[in-house]
Amino acid sequence: MKKRLFAPLLFICLAIMLTGCSGKDDPNTVTILNYGKYFEPGLLDQFEEETGITVKYEEYESPEEMYAKYKAGSIRYDVACTSDYIIQKLIQEGETVEIDFDNIPEFANIDEKYLEYCKNFDAENRYTLPYFFGTVGILYNTTMVDPAETDTWNVLWDKKYSGQIIMENSVRDTYMVAQKLLGVSCNTTDRDVLDRSLDLLLEQKPLVYSYLSDETADWMAAGNAALAEVYSGEAAYAQSLNSDLAFSVPKEGSNMWVDAWFIPKTCRHKKNAELFLNYLCREDVAMTNFDYVYYATPNKAVFDQLDEETQQDETIFPDEKTLNNCEFFQPLDEITTNYYTELWEALKAY
Repeated sequence: MKKRLFAPLLFICLAIMLTGCSGKDDPNTVTILNYGKYFEPGLLDQFEEETGITVKYEEYESPEEMYAKYKAGSIRYDVACTSDYIIQKLIQEGETVEIDFDNIPEFANIDEKYLEYCKNFDAENRYTLPYFFGTVGILYNTTMVDPAETDTWNVLWDKKYSGQIIMENSVRDTYMVAQKLLGVSCNTTDRDVLDRSLDLLLEQKPLVYSYLSDETADWMAAGNAALAEVYSGEAAYAQSLNSDLAFSVPKEGSNMWVDAWFIPKTCRHKKNAELFLNYLCREDVAMTNFDYVYYATPNKAVFDQLDEETQQDETIFPDEKTLNNCEFFQPLDEITTNYYTELWEALKAY
């Protein structure tokens, strides 16, 4: 019985491998890859209702996880969103295709000054559509921490806050803090500097309550910690839940980031992908997303509709001085990337 079934089963398995995990390709779908909690869920249903296109939606937690998930090749994504330096790496590797902006008339809503920032990772603005942007800083509880102490990353090494400090569960973001304290670029490949960064983080680790990602805002809003390294949008969300919270981008500088959408070369439904990108740029959709995610939007049509208090909230929309004191992450060579992985594992194992 097993022998007779083997050949037909082998044929079926090969057919599935050749046509994709879902069998025959359905042209009326779009497969999307995005950060977790980074899209108002009801908008996906609305897109399906408006277009008749079925959405297949996948999520991930960190940029490095996104890269690994994409490169695994088990799913052929049509459109994806991730952080600037990962997109730059994928562009360099030939993993992206040009967006036809003629198919995205709502792209006119994107403020041109943010397209200039995008040139840091997409030199000719050919491959990406900016989604949200921001900084990394310190979210702190003003009932526990003196605001005057938060103008420097050093406060995250203060022993009086032992067990009350949250750090990002992200290798580049966490090592960036140590590198800024050392007065060097967060794109350094100098192993001596990387080792010194690890030494600083090992010194800090006994003080750290936890390394978290999406949970940080909720933990801080609940008063479970005094200080947290956090993305600016997460800080703004937490502040909306707890008025005792404030945010600071330290004087040593930080990371400015842009999360953007791109079309990978695995795309089989480019028309659907561009229809989805156009939908994202539409004012009503972008406004709903802004209200849900609470990160800075590059959509000028949305910004113009915000109240003055929100427009002037520097946690959400950092001023030029703050942004000019930040730098973008750059993709690292394979040797340095692997070394970072070793250092991260060493930190976590300590």
